[in-house]
Amino acid sequence: MKTGLKKKQKVTEVYFNAADATAEVYTHDTELKKRLSAYAAKYPGLCQQTDNDEQGGLRFEIDKHRISIRLTAPYSQERRDAASRFAREHSKLI
Repeated sequence: MKTGLKKKQKVTEVYFNAADATAEVYTHDTELKKRLSAYAAKYPGLCQQTDNDEQGGLRFEIDKHRISIRLTAPYSQERRDAASRFAREHSKLI
């Protein structure tokens, strides 16, 4: 969808506080919009689409306990090498 917005303007914002039970998610990210829309359809008691800005952005209200942030440590060179060896060895089996 052409929106006239630059990539830097196509943001994803997540707002929540300690007092409220819900979080607000505003996004232009196509994959996240699909995931949130599917989740809202499957679990309407936990997530609802609340706005469509007609410029490609959707806003959702979601139970804040459904939101998580996963931080991952960078792979060491040793781990990358081991994963590469594993992939080479197992790609021959396919």
